[in-house]
Amino acid sequence: MSNLTVLRSYAEMSKPESLPPAILFNCSETCLTVFDAFPKAIFHFLVLPRVRPPLRVSDLTDLRSLLKCERKTAKAVLQDLNDEAVNVKNMIQEEMLSRYGFQWQIWMGFHPAPSMEHLHLHVISSDLCSPKLKNKKHYNSFHPQLGFFLHLNDVLSWFDADPSYFEMTSRLRKNDYEPLLKEDLTCWKCERAVKNMPTLKEHLQEEWDNERRKEKARIAKKNASTQYLISDKTVLRRLCFHAIQHVLMASKL
Repeated sequence: MSNLTVLRSYAEMSKPESLPPAILFNCSETCLTVFDAFPKAIFHFLVLPRVRPPLRVSDLTDLRSLLKCERKTAKAVLQDLNDEAVNVKNMIQEEMLSRYGFQWQIWMGFHPAPSMEHLHLHVISSDLCSPKLKNKKHYNSFHPQLGFFLHLNDVLSWFDADPSYFEMTSRLRKNDYEPLLKEDLTCWKCERAVKNMPTLKEHLQEEWDNERRKEKARIAKKNASTQYLISDKTVLRRLCFHAIQHVLMASKL
């Protein structure tokens, strides 16, 4: 089986739950979610539409082929992917809290010129800290503002736009997108220009470490404030209780 078509083989399975747990993360009647074999961030999953009538395998080759289908059908597939991705996102957020004590951004989007066959939606955490993030093409393909990473909400909004805009945008010509992968490296958070990948990876790690420290400090401060309020209310209740007792005793004298 070619690595280029392995996702298609998963999507064609009648019982994807039989996939090993190292591959399958979650599945539903319409979609399945797998671990990205080469994750570009701490959390990175792929949500695939299962091959079901009336759609053929060729209709689900990539986003471009799906958008050539009848618009109602294409939108329904994207909505199914969205529902599954939101479910996966919620599970990621729980794991973030459990493992790291705070939550950070999670992106959901497509590549207009994907490296693998069969439509897949990336659900990826925004840290982009991973040994598998090795070159400019890897990084720029997930840069959230560069334009190669097509956010799911943006794609869904095309269906509500003018028909001529939908027709133009849904063409997804590779020649329009592939040059973006060669753009100069810049940090997606602070827009700092970076000379090479080792420097960028070090900078991204620093950005995430700083975010982690700030968030944990904010949460600790919030918890301390909440604990103070609880303590303050407890003292107030005790004072009220003693005052009432005092009044009752005075009334008996």
